[in-house]
Amino acid sequence: MTTTTASGPAPVFAAGTFAPAPRRNSAPAMLAALTRLEATLLLRNSEQQLLTMLLPVTFLIGLTVLPIGDLPEPRIDTVFPLVLAVAIMSTGFTGQAIAIGFDRRYGALKRLGANAIPKWAMIAGKSAAVVVVVSLQTVLLGTIALVLGCIPNPLEFILTGAVIIVGTAAFAALGLLLGGSMRADIVLALANILWFVQLGLCSVSSLTGHAPAAVQTAVEVTPAGALVTALQQANDGHFALPSLAVLTLWTAAATTVARRTFKFS
Repeated sequence: MTTTTASGPAPVFAAGTFAPAPRRNSAPAMLAALTRLEATLLLRNSEQQLLTMLLPVTFLIGLTVLPIGDLPEPRIDTVFPLVLAVAIMSTGFTGQAIAIGFDRRYGALKRLGANAIPKWAMIAGKSAAVVVVVSLQTVLLGTIALVLGCIPNPLEFILTGAVIIVGTAAFAALGLLLGGSMRADIVLALANILWFVQLGLCSVSSLTGHAPAAVQTAVEVTPAGALVTALQQANDGHFALPSLAVLTLWTAAATTVARRTFKFS
């Protein structure tokens, strides 16, 4: 409520009458709170833990210890990049798409969209939560790989970190696109089907080694194929520029389409 004076509108109530003063929080504070909320929800969900933690750990130990497939020794050097790629796509794409789809179905996202939090902050918070979970996955899988005999040098460590960042951005954008544009039941079915498809593409790219050149090229232009190829080369101390360019193009395309199609209800 205001009154008009010669110098213009002046507040009726003195500063400090209402405490705390109701106002929107700062952008960093909102982003931190939303990131903490989304990361906690992801980590508390048992289905998400199965997808993002238990399956990658099982694959890493099983494919390294058991004589499955004809892999060069040491097996961990082939298995670790593959499992890291599976973990990133599980969290960034499948897990996030399903979570967003059901948040929209039950109205949780719509209610969040009706408060003072801007939409960009909600999307950024979900993406940052994916980064947090992928970081935890990387630490867990890296520790197990270290025990199993994978000891990267500093260059390989830096290159692998760079690929993880680019790959996480690509799959997070694809997860936002799928989860924010279709009905929840369709998202659930499609995200699980695509998880198996991407698992197959990763296997073709890293395990077979006998695929025709045309098939190998086709796989490497997919997000899963590009990610596992980039991680393999980083694990060997090489910078996979073509694969990183493919991931960047997928990120840009998915982000552009998601901005046009993302729905909060």
